[in-house]
Amino acid sequence: MSFDRLSFPFAAFVDQDPLKLALILNAINPRIGGVLIRGQKGTGKSTVVRAVAGLLPEIEVVAGCPFNCNPHDVTNMCAECRQTFESGEDLPTETRKMRVVTLPLGATEDRVVGSLDIEKAIREGIRALQPGLLAEVNQSILYVDEINLLSDHIVDDVLDAAASSWNIVEREAVSVVHPSRFMLIGTMNPEEGELRPQILDRLALHIEVTGIFDKDSRIEIIKRNLEFEEHPLEFAKKYEKQQLELRQRIIRAREVQDDTVVPEVLLDAVARACVELGVDGHRPDIIIVKAAKALAAFEGRDKVAPDDIMRVAEMTLSHRTRRGGFEEPASSTEIHKAFSVAITDSYSAFGIEEAPFASS
Repeated sequence: MSFDRLSFPFAAFVDQDPLKLALILNAINPRIGGVLIRGQKGTGKSTVVRAVAGLLPEIEVVAGCPFNCNPHDVTNMCAECRQTFESGEDLPTETRKMRVVTLPLGATEDRVVGSLDIEKAIREGIRALQPGLLAEVNQSILYVDEINLLSDHIVDDVLDAAASSWNIVEREAVSVVHPSRFMLIGTMNPEEGELRPQILDRLALHIEVTGIFDKDSRIEIIKRNLEFEEHPLEFAKKYEKQQLELRQRIIRAREVQDDTVVPEVLLDAVARACVELGVDGHRPDIIIVKAAKALAAFEGRDKVAPDDIMRVAEMTLSHRTRRGGFEEPASSTEIHKAFSVAITDSYSAFGIEEAPFASS
């Protein structure tokens, strides 16, 4: 067993199902836009983030390319790799494990986005770029611990790359661009300060993590952590089958999610609910639909159901400002009520007589 597998297995985490689901949905579709995990210290935020990589399939990259370009996807290639690909030449490839790349609090902008030699850039283009973390993390996971304490301009650089899947390095009117497609995960302790609303809006899903106060669950957490510390190889072996099953479900969901159907009636319901809640911008509506598609695909269904929308709505909206920033994010009760009513009203408006929810 390789060193990488010595991370605490994702399948071994006790409880925290909403958090695990949010991470899985982003693993299926990184373009959902990442996860913000907010919670007190000592609740396992960092540990579960690092465990995600153990679930994910290996990635194929262009051998020798500092930007980890995907050899089969022209939308994830630097200029040199794309030129080689389009000329009909074969790109050299190699397979790597996905990694969790940590962005440290004290990182400089050059360390994050890369540094550029202006004179060399004019002559050699992208070869003049000294790659930063945003190059290293292409096709992997970027983890920002204590994201609320990170410098605003660094956060903006990361979020711009996450939204566009590209990192643009500009110095004195010289611009170099390379692919940077990654799964973004940020964690924070609200006791240490909040995030700006503009940053909150750019992180797609939000999960509030609290300590577990069920006695039996806490006992199980103690046992599993001690067992992992004392016998890590044997502990990981116990969860190997569950890890493999989760990985296979994620791979399958990745393959079919684009073909997962979203009924028009549910698009209508999402729009109704977001209007009713006064949610700022259109991004939340889109994220809800993307996340619902990933959820349906993960559960082996080819069509999004109302229950999928309900399950992802709270994690999409619980951190978003409303009515131009004048209202706080909607509560769990408000979100559930708005979507229940909206889905029911949309079914009625479309003349659909069947009950919208599985429990109805």
